[in-house]
Amino acid sequence: MKAALCTSLDGISAVHVTDVPEPDWAGGDIVVRVRCVGLNHSDVLRSQGRYQDKADLPFSPGGEIAGIVERASALSGFHVGQRVMAYVGHGGARERIAVPPERLVAIPDAVADEVAAGVPITYGTALHAFRDRTVIEPGETIAILGAGGGAGLAAIEVGKLLGAHVLAVASRDKHVACLDLGADAAIDRDTPDLKQVLRDLTKGHGGRSGEGPAVIYDCVGGALAEPAFRALRNGGHYLVVGFASRTVPVLPLNIALVKALTIVGINWPSAVVDRPDGHRADMALALAAIAAGQLHPRVHGVWPLDRICEALGVLDRGEAAGKVVVSVE
Repeated sequence: MKAALCTSLDGISAVHVTDVPEPDWAGGDIVVRVRCVGLNHSDVLRSQGRYQDKADLPFSPGGEIAGIVERASALSGFHVGQRVMAYVGHGGARERIAVPPERLVAIPDAVADEVAAGVPITYGTALHAFRDRTVIEPGETIAILGAGGGAGLAAIEVGKLLGAHVLAVASRDKHVACLDLGADAAIDRDTPDLKQVLRDLTKGHGGRSGEGPAVIYDCVGGALAEPAFRALRNGGHYLVVGFASRTVPVLPLNIALVKALTIVGINWPSAVVDRPDGHRADMALALAAIAAGQLHPRVHGVWPLDRICEALGVLDRGEAAGKVVVSVE
């Protein structure tokens, strides 16, 4: 079967499509014929050896899949021919993969494969962050840094689904996408005084007029982190989601002390392993909301497997406004 393999840690140029053996079928796993693979910035970092979760060479990119069950035990709860999606960490960019049944979720008929393949990481992270790692009260203000990327756009929608007042911080060319998905305001990431803008835009929202957002959802790190951190209201939560800027910020902990702030790490992959039932419930909620038209995942583009390096390049250059997907069929 065909698979995209990263054969060295020299970046996306080291990813090649080649023949690999079929997956071994252990009785407890389910063999899925992959139709679509969701790619993420973490795939770029893994190809450079810079991601915190190291993968042994050679490995396939792609942590999210959507496909068809080809082999399953009678006790797995799934059947041959069933459409399913899963988070697999990495290794998804191949024609077939063996997946533990606790990772799989059935795809509703109304949700396309290219959409389902982009649900687990972005929507799963936001649901875990906003429902498990902090609690958002209806009407509270949350600010999303890096709102124009796949993770940020999903967080906008999840925030609105939970009743939040959402401020989207993104490059100006991505403001329309943020507003289309429900953001109450879009803020230029290059604004000279992000702290004051965030405070001004909370006036009349969140129950504490003008005191700043209750929650910061930070997908990018870098220079935006400190002014956003300083903008938080007393008792606010700073959710550390990722570092798309490639710079890990240093936050002023004296501000955390004075304002009783909470810094929360959002390690969603660990949560998938530690709370599989909760993960499946989050995925079922997201897929049902998509089928009902309450969530609207954006697909930036779909590339065939033999052009996966082009797809990864879009992520590497920060050009994606939505999900980058590879079609394996």
